Amino acid sequence: MVTEITCSSLTKSYVGDGVKTNAIKNIDIIFRKEEFSAIVGSSGSGKSTLLSLLGTLDKPSEGTVLYDSHDIMKKRKKEIADFRFNEIGFIFQQFHLLPTLTALENVMTPLFSRKVPYNKQKRATEVLAQVGLEDKLNSLPSQLSGGQQQRVAIARAIVHKPSWLLADEPTGNLDTETGELVLELLRNLKQEVGCGLIIVTHDPELAAKADRVITMKDGLIVSDKIGAGV
Repeated sequence: MVTEITCSSLTKSYVGDGVKTNAIKNIDIIFRKEEFSAIVGSSGSGKSTLLSLLGTLDKPSEGTVLYDSHDIMKKRKKEIADFRFNEIGFIFQQFHLLPTLTALENVMTPLFSRKVPYNKQKRATEVLAQVGLEDKLNSLPSQLSGGQQQRVAIARAIVHKPSWLLADEPTGNLDTETGELVLELLRNLKQEVGCGLIIVTHDPELAAKADRVITMKDGLIVSDKIGAGV
């Protein structure tokens, strides 16, 4: 179980039309499992790129991301995928639910090709109850509100019992009231599940409720402050 993520001289570059662009520039930062961290910044600041690197969805151009001192990205693709399954759960702004599957089936999708020491359907049912959707097991995404769809996505992210939850704009497609309810749900799940929580958000008011608020600009971290959640 990973308790700490350490970024050292972390840089991510892209090349287009012969021009090199640094989305992330020489970042040094440590994330600890006991914290709820929020990363804020304007569009193009590099916050989503940083989250992808933290979650092993992308590889650094330079520098390292260490998980309890281990450089997972040096391993083979299958080992990286296994690590991601065991340690990291993702929540996305667009939900990414499969429209022809029920809420229960959507939550079970990370488990379909995996051998796990528990009953998959029972586990998916349990986490849907955790997010308050025990009465929506057989509902299709089209039959759910935006807030309910996001809760299905959250249940899917925790069904495999990850050490870390990484959320990219988890309230971006929701109205203010529903967004606040989803954020409170994430905070409660962090306590119940005991996982690390890192969210990317454009909303400074939501971010201020985190234990730690990290502000990015032009691929750099420009501030790292204690939030109101402490």
